Amino acid sequence: MSTVLEALNSALLTALESDPRVYVLGEDILDPYGGAFKVTRGLSTRFPGRVLTTPISEAAIVGAAAGMALRGLRPVAEIMFGDFVTLIADQVVNHAAKFRWMYNENVRVPLVVRAPMGGRRGYGPTHSQSLEKMFLGVPGLKVLAPSALGDPGALLLAAIADDDPVLFVEHKLLYTRPLLQAGQGDLADFTLESGGELFPYFVLRPPYPPRLTIATYGYNFELARAAALELMMEHEIFAEMVVFSQLSPFDLTPLFDSLARTLRPGSGQAHRLLTVEEGTLTLGWGAEVAARAAEAVSGLRVRRVAARDLPIANARPLEDAILPQAQDIVAAALSLV
Repeated sequence: MSTVLEALNSALLTALESDPRVYVLGEDILDPYGGAFKVTRGLSTRFPGRVLTTPISEAAIVGAAAGMALRGLRPVAEIMFGDFVTLIADQVVNHAAKFRWMYNENVRVPLVVRAPMGGRRGYGPTHSQSLEKMFLGVPGLKVLAPSALGDPGALLLAAIADDDPVLFVEHKLLYTRPLLQAGQGDLADFTLESGGELFPYFVLRPPYPPRLTIATYGYNFELARAAALELMMEHEIFAEMVVFSQLSPFDLTPLFDSLARTLRPGSGQAHRLLTVEEGTLTLGWGAEVAARAAEAVSGLRVRRVAARDLPIANARPLEDAILPQAQDIVAAALSLV
């Protein structure tokens, strides 16, 4: 069974084979090393002139890639650790994301920035963060995050084909995860629905009417699914899960549809929403999702599960205490119902 890493690597190979405008650039991505997380392994051997190793300057990598995109190429820039997206903020926010608007549609910037995010590997405060929330809501920039559902490679190919800049967020723990399908393994009791033309969302519907909706993305789905199974098996509480690939711009239509299915027995509709993310709790993705849901859905009850507002520790017990766990999701769900 293919893993998320294999799907992403295959997608990059397909993009290089099928489109001579595609270039890949980043730090230490050449063979035999193939990048810190091996997503680019094998590419430089096949395409030595279009897979480019760079100096250690994230701002220079993305600045050069933006220039390449302006000249008609389709660069894919790898940031070795997602924590370093702070160093590319000027190139992305003040340049790549705005050029289309500033030059009245006369230019486009088809740039993809891949960023391995997230903790749970003991890498400490500066190599374990989930900083994607810093780029949500930037006009002209799309933010995507693959999960083990669907095809992460197809999502990456759609990002490369897009004519606007994309921040592509890959959680480090996803790389070795096998691709998942509903109806198999611990998802046997759930029905999988998907939608979205380019950047899909996934809805996992339990076998009975749901009491709450869990909204999440990326690796967080692994925690949400473990929590949903415990809620179902141990507490007879059924949760519907909505897993997003596109984090920004927001399209929460599938979430609103799911919330309409949450019920409180004997008293009609009662909408319950639980958001799950690995970024810090304050001013995060979940807060914006909750705010938009509250504006659109009356009678909504909300809980948010996220990392504590602290730097991430190296020591495993401290890291576990700071980052959200499946039991945190279970506890939040129980408080809702």
